[in-house]
Amino acid sequence: MLDTLQFFSIALEAVIAVIFLMIAIRGRAFMFGLALTFAIYVGYDLARQFAWDVSPPFLIVGFFVATVSALYSAVKLYRRL
Repeated sequence: MLDTLQFFSIALEAVIAVIFLMIAIRGRAFMFGLALTFAIYVGYDLARQFAWDVSPPFLIVGFFVATVSALYSAVKLYRRL
């Protein structure tokens, strides 16, 4: 049951990443940051789910990049309001 829920969550993260990517391609370049953020989340969750041998420093840097890219998108979105 929990594995199914985890896979469903990963699939939703992937869908979100694609939606943000499509928005970015349509002229809202600041949304690339959110697309990248969710793509990194998908990679992290898949690595954890399948116990891939990913070094902890790589995961830490990945999460930092995801956080910075989300912050970039949030600031750009805020400035547009």
